[in-house]
Amino acid sequence: MNDGTNFPAKGPQADAGQDWTLRSAGIEDVDRLALVGAATFLETYAGRLDGAAIVAHCQKEHAAATYAHYLNDGGSAWLVEAKAGGAPIGYALLAKADLPGSRPEGDLELKRIYSFARFHGSGLGRALMDAAVEHARWAGAARLLLGVNKENRRAIAFYRKQGFEPVAERRFQVGDAVYDDLVLGRPL
Repeated sequence: MNDGTNFPAKGPQADAGQDWTLRSAGIEDVDRLALVGAATFLETYAGRLDGAAIVAHCQKEHAAATYAHYLNDGGSAWLVEAKAGGAPIGYALLAKADLPGSRPEGDLELKRIYSFARFHGSGLGRALMDAAVEHARWAGAARLLLGVNKENRRAIAFYRKQGFEPVAERRFQVGDAVYDDLVLGRPL
């Protein structure tokens, strides 16, 4: 679990021009992580995927208990909050690698890196990625992996700019629909 004692803590991070701060998230933040996870999944896929499938997916994959499981199983998370009011607006979650092509002894997986669309381009994604990469290096991982929908060109372009390259493929199911994902990896 990331309780701030197993990773060099830097405290909240924000530049003067940013309207958000970034901090390590712990077990006390699972409700905030779950809220942002479900809301950003809905924001991204409403009108593209079946609504009932989105709701069912979020109830399972973005439940507070799911985040608690990841954190209690050695995962780490970072939360981004709006400076005004402190509302959660994005996060990243790092956990044991469970992707095709992963090597459990040397890989970590960036399970999720999400933010609301209105904050895209603000540097928030880069700050979350930097935190995850720094932590993975600190933890001694040889490689950082992630899965992304093959059709998500914007995300793929972002990941490639961060040094990720295709290493495998997988199938990802939401409801009855199955989607093709790329598995991307970045040596550390």
